[in-house]
Amino acid sequence: MVDYHAANQSYQYGPNSGGNGAGGGGSMGDYMAQEDDWDRDLLLDPAWEKQQRKTFTAWCNSHLRKAGTQIENIDEDFRDGLKLMLLLEVISGERLPKPERGKMRVHKINNVNKALDFIASKGVKLVSIGAEEIVDGNAKMTLGMIWTIILRFAIQDISVEETSAKEGLLLWCQRKTAPYKNVNVQNFHISWKDGLAFNALIHRHRPELIEYDKLRKDDPVTNLNNAFEVAEKYLDIPKMLDAEDIVGTLRPDEKAIMTYVSCFYHAFSGAQKAETAANRICKVLAVNQENEHLMEDYERLASDLLEWIRRTIPWLEDRVPQKTIQEMQQKLEDFRDYRRVHKPPKVQEKCQLEINFNTLQTKLRLSNRPAFMPSEGKMVSDINNGWQHLEQAEKGYEEWLLNEIRRLERLDHLAEKFRQKASIHEAWTDGKEAMLKHRDYETATLSDIKALIRKHEAFESDLAAHQDRVEQIAAIAQELNELDYYDSHNVNTRCQKICDQWDALGSLTQSRREALEKTEKQLETIDQLHLEYAKRAAPFNNWMESAMEDLQDMFIVHTIEEIEGLISAHDQFKSTLPDADREREAILAIHKEAQRIAESNHIKLSGSNPYTTVTPQIINSKWEKVQQLVPKRDHALLEEQSKQQSNERLRRQFASQANIVGPWIQTKMEEIGRISIEMNGTLEDQLNHLKRYERSIVDYKPNLDLLEQQHQLIQEALIFDNKHTNYTMEHIRVGWEQLLTTIARTINEVENQILTRDAKGISQEQMQEFRASFNHFDKKQTGSMDSDDFRALLISTGYSLGDAEFNRIMSVVDPNHSGLVTFQAFIDFMSRETTDTDTADQVIASFKVLAGDKNFITAEELRRELPPDQAEYCIARMAPYQGPDAVPGALDYKSFSTALYGESDL
Repeated sequence: MVDYHAANQSYQYGPNSGGNGAGGGGSMGDYMAQEDDWDRDLLLDPAWEKQQRKTFTAWCNSHLRKAGTQIENIDEDFRDGLKLMLLLEVISGERLPKPERGKMRVHKINNVNKALDFIASKGVKLVSIGAEEIVDGNAKMTLGMIWTIILRFAIQDISVEETSAKEGLLLWCQRKTAPYKNVNVQNFHISWKDGLAFNALIHRHRPELIEYDKLRKDDPVTNLNNAFEVAEKYLDIPKMLDAEDIVGTLRPDEKAIMTYVSCFYHAFSGAQKAETAANRICKVLAVNQENEHLMEDYERLASDLLEWIRRTIPWLEDRVPQKTIQEMQQKLEDFRDYRRVHKPPKVQEKCQLEINFNTLQTKLRLSNRPAFMPSEGKMVSDINNGWQHLEQAEKGYEEWLLNEIRRLERLDHLAEKFRQKASIHEAWTDGKEAMLKHRDYETATLSDIKALIRKHEAFESDLAAHQDRVEQIAAIAQELNELDYYDSHNVNTRCQKICDQWDALGSLTQSRREALEKTEKQLETIDQLHLEYAKRAAPFNNWMESAMEDLQDMFIVHTIEEIEGLISAHDQFKSTLPDADREREAILAIHKEAQRIAESNHIKLSGSNPYTTVTPQIINSKWEKVQQLVPKRDHALLEEQSKQQSNERLRRQFASQANIVGPWIQTKMEEIGRISIEMNGTLEDQLNHLKRYERSIVDYKPNLDLLEQQHQLIQEALIFDNKHTNYTMEHIRVGWEQLLTTIARTINEVENQILTRDAKGISQEQMQEFRASFNHFDKKQTGSMDSDDFRALLISTGYSLGDAEFNRIMSVVDPNHSGLVTFQAFIDFMSRETTDTDTADQVIASFKVLAGDKNFITAEELRRELPPDQAEYCIARMAPYQGPDAVPGALDYKSFSTALYGESDL
């Protein structure tokens, strides 16, 4: 037996002197509690005791050989406590109290107690194990003590996904052997009997040492010996078990297997570190790749939306009027399609773009990445500015279209009126110039001359009566010019022709009168009755023509009051018809009297009345025409009255619905404002409540569609005003769009809070406390607060703030210096202050593990340690390493890692 003090002098121990699992103390309460059910009587089983003796002896010697010694008999060689203390110093890297030199029993007991006290100081409960039993060579107690040491120093620190030591080691074995056929590790006894699990562990980490495909499940002894020999020769793991003992035992000893397997775990711990480092890098790269996809999506959506706005604004700003109502109505219909069909999806795209942008920024903050800065001209503010320009252009477009339609409607009415009056006048003047130029008076008799004079007087009366029509024609032409009628040239040409002809008729009339008056003295005979007839027939004929013109006159009205005014005027006209009929009868009586006198005096009349062309047949024909036009006019006015009544119903119908929808939208906007401030329950409860609220809003959309249909009917009926409501369809649409956008943003805010909570590990109670504190200091209940209220909020949460510290915090929560702090900014700040996150230094350390402590890494190493897509992602973005120890193909992982967190440029 090697003297303990001699060993101490020949081997200097320190904190780094070796020993797997070496380090400070820790509690084994959880695992040892599981081991309380270890029935030490089982050690009396010869097969298990044999396995434990061999395994524990080999394990102890694997550590004692570092101090230049070993044991032969585990229950004899630890009796004096010297090698036991030496073993503990080797595996812990710490010094124990100096052992006693004497060889008496009391000295041995004291040494063993020092070892047991050291074990207990590491948080290990030694149940029923005393120094006397070890000194007396009690095999059961000695093996139990060694197992306790193995648990504490070789197995306790093994933990995978926060499991206990035993479960952690088992989970590690299951993961490493999962890809191998015929291997199913469920425990530390029979799962290892066929030897395949041992071979799989070695092949997983050192595939060049094992030809796994050549192993057979039905040859366990060969499999076990192969694994044991390879482990001892290449992995420096001593052979701790005998293949025949394992195969020959119904249930191999669990502690022996665990001890041996733990040696494999520690032998491959370097590979485990590399795997952990690779997992950390993969996680960081996955976050970066996802964020880059989100950035690309934002850039694409922003470009598409800005391009649509760029194309649409010139169309809305185009104020070039069309020539006809049909063309302008088509433009109005195009505009309605834009409002109903084309714009709403863009409103949703704009809202979704803002939500995506906010979500992306939240994810970047949560992963310690720099904030996303879109390309020039594609900021959210740029999109909002473009949208405001779009709505400004849209605002006046519909009003301009309606004004243009009104103008063209007025122009068409005036143009038709001009054509009617012009046609009537031109029909009247047809042949008048020839008649005035006729020199029939040169060969006429005296009676003929007198007749011509009287006829000319009647013509002058008729001419004077038409003066008003000519003035009306000129006035209408002037108005068409002022209203910029598209066919003004032809109107002006026709009007000028009428005026020139009128002037010519005036001149010719004056000339003919002078000629007739020159010969009037020679003419004495005149037919008084014909003259009287002519004088009364001419104005009556003119009255009938005017009446027919008025009865056929077009009219345009927009209200019931206007049509009722026209009906009243028409009724007044009808009341004059009896007097007109009596005048007609009187005129016809004059004509009959002249015929009666001629017949009674045997006078042969040469023909029609020489003083007028208005015959009784003409008077009767026109009177009959007037009688026919009156009921037609009645029908037209009644139809228009019915139309205006229908329009009034449309106004009232729209107003009734609008007066419900408008206040409903306003109420919902106010309710959303209250909900966003007074949120209770978990964030998931709040989110579900908001989504149900959003569905109730979306379910209200049919009411808006009904209002759109009613508005469409109003537009088609060319109704331009509505005194029954203050709401226009434009107001309703804008309010609806704002309502949808507001609820979507509120939901996104809660979703971002959930992202923040989950990513930062904030509890629901903390989140509720943050919300309650924020609402308390949000005096105006607007969802944001000024710097003074925010300072008070921070003080209430326990911050002791000087001006410099407060200014630092304000630069974090209000980077744009708006003077306001939102709830999202507040919880982002609180989560950063209270939660640990991965850092650039952590990622650099992970890459260094994969690189084998080099300052650079190669593409081959990246492809070996990382999934293919993430390996290529790194290779494409890593700059060549420029350090003095660089080799061909070396890549700089440090600058790449810092660039991930915005601390430098690649």
